[in-house]
Amino acid sequence: MNETWTWHPQPDDDGRKVRLHAPSCEANLDGLADPQAALTFVPGSVCAGMLGGVPLAPCARATVDDACHRAGAAPAFDEPPFVLPTGKHAAAGAVVREADGRLWLVAPSNAFGGYTATFPKGRVEPGLTLQATAIREVWEESGLHVELTAWLGDFSRTQTFTRFYVARRIGGHPAQMGWESQAVHLVTPAQARLLLNRDTDRTVLDALLGEGSRCV
Repeated sequence: MNETWTWHPQPDDDGRKVRLHAPSCEANLDGLADPQAALTFVPGSVCAGMLGGVPLAPCARATVDDACHRAGAAPAFDEPPFVLPTGKHAAAGAVVREADGRLWLVAPSNAFGGYTATFPKGRVEPGLTLQATAIREVWEESGLHVELTAWLGDFSRTQTFTRFYVARRIGGHPAQMGWESQAVHLVTPAQARLLLNRDTDRTVLDALLGEGSRCV
């Protein structure tokens, strides 16, 4: 069987090249302004449009680091206490929602963890708060710089207990996604439900849409 491989333009955390099997293909980038269009960005995709009054433009790590520092020093809003269950790792992420209602999803490189599409998230690193972790993970996995707007819920996953926030994009560009993602999708909630292949993520989507419990 012939296999097609390519290299992610971003090295991993140890500086090594990341080889991708079955790379994603970009799609419908000319539909950026259409609130019903489903777009797929890949590393290096060229799309310099404006969406919801916010341009798609690369964001420097220093800008995100500053936002994480500010989030750690002064949280954007009050939130419930985070009670970590025994045996779970603390994690945080965000559902990034555009003004037109579309959502941003990431496609993990080589379907890591069995995910074909998911919401950006990651484990909390020492010295980072939950809100700061969510901001950093969104940028690292999707290339988007976001502002958190609300607490969404706390969700038990296989190895983690993950706090999710709702966020809005204030900068960044999905083509700037880090090595952990091989594509970034901009989709309607209905399209997101079809792309998300794990019940844990569908539960997060239900919470966003007001269909499910805020704490699972």
